[in-house]
This record gives sequence, C-alpha cells and structure tokens, in this order.
Amino acid sequence: MTLREFLDAAEDPDRSLVVLNRTAPNPVQNMLEGLFGGQSIDVDEIELPDAEADQVLVVEDDQVLASSPLSDLQDAILFINSDLFITGTRDLEEIELPEALEQLDEIPFYLRGYPESHSEKLLLILISRYIERRAWEEGEGTLRTSFQNLSRIEDEVGTHQVYGRLDESPVDVHVYGMPGWRPDPDSSITIHAGYSRDFRESWFVVYTPPEDRDADSHVALLALEEAPNEWVGFWTFRQSVVEDLNRYIEKHL
Repeated sequence: MTLREFLDAAEDPDRSLVVLNRTAPNPVQNMLEGLFGGQSIDVDEIELPDAEADQVLVVEDDQVLASSPLSDLQDAILFINSDLFITGTRDLEEIELPEALEQLDEIPFYLRGYPESHSEKLLLILISRYIERRAWEEGEGTLRTSFQNLSRIEDEVGTHQVYGRLDESPVDVHVYGMPGWRPDPDSSITIHAGYSRDFRESWFVVYTPPEDRDADSHVALLALEEAPNEWVGFWTFRQSVVEDLNRYIEKHL
C-alpha cells in the first residue's frame, strides 16, 4: 500500500450541494460555485415554499445528508483567506466545520493554491485545522501531520501556536517533513524528517483516538501534490481507513 493507493481507493460518492431559497446576494453564490468549480460536486439552487431560506444541503441519491446555514459557510471559508490561519488570527477553539462540508468526506478534490486560486486550497487548510482541534479537544490519542518542510511549524505563526498548544496536551504528536525545525528539548513532539516523495509531496493530518473512544472520533485528511501547488486529496471519518493510514505512516515514514 502507498499513500497514492489510499487516495485512489477513496469512495468518491455522487453528492451535490443545493442552496435552498437563497436571499444572499449573487456574489455569495458565485463564491460558493467558484470554490467547487472543476470538482465532481455540482452546486445548484432551488426554491421550496415554506422551507427555511439560505440553507446549503448535501444531497446524495435524492436524500439530504446534511444541512448548514449559508452564513456558516461564509464564516468558515467563503469570506476568509489563508492569512487567518497562518497568522493565528482565529484561535484553535474557534475553528468550525459546517456539517455541509463535513458530509463531503470521501470525495477526491483537485485544489490549487495562490496565485492560481485564492480560495480552493482553503478547503484543505480548514479541514487540517478541524482535525487538529479534534485532537486537542479529545486530549488523548495520536496526531500525525506532514508539513513538506518542517520549518513551516516555526515560520507560520498560527501553526506554531496550534502545535504549541498540542504539545502542552497529552496528545501523542508526530510531525513529518524535510528537515528544518526541531522542537525544544522539553517538547513531547516527535519529528520524522526525510527527503523521500512521501515527505516532500504529501499533506496529511491523521487523528486516531484512544481505543475506548467512539469510532466517529477518527478523522484523516490526505492530499498529494500533483504539480507545484496543485493538490489532489480527500478527508474521511471511516475508522478503518483512518487506522490503515495511521499504520502506513507509522511503519513507512
């Protein structure tokens, strides 16, 4: 098994987003459609009498899997930029993942970073912070995160703050990437440094809780860099996939 095989094995369910009874201005709808442009997810609009306005539904096989207010997506991803995470302006406990985004799990995404796109990569950044918050809130278990270059932990103020807080918790934190940073001598963070493709081109955040926790506490993001600043990735809450990915990383990196 390789990291690529985990990505290739993603289920890729046929889901779409439906904006219900929109009253928000057209630019908001355009931003939502732009975020998912080029993906396998359609973004549609419908009007239904007596239904709540400005709701975003996740639909699969004519079944509604989740619903979130459009305003939640605005606050979480549409009206922000990556500086909010990089500079630490938004604290870890303030990270929220709307249910409509949570239910897009298992779907492979193709995402570009700046300058090709101002917003696409934000999806992976938001999911990463969400997983880090999950680990921090659970307070135990194992978190494995890749940075391509470990120096990012120190260079990005927000990332440095997050991993400082995780370091103070009982979570077993492992970080991966090319050499460039070492934790303080009294830190409990374990570094794994190397120059192979998995270190240079992977982006993963994998949280496995203690065995006595609920299965739905498991969560993982995996993305691979297809070209400079172009990523293909997915996230999952399936315990079996998260545990398999955790074992692969533990054994091979």
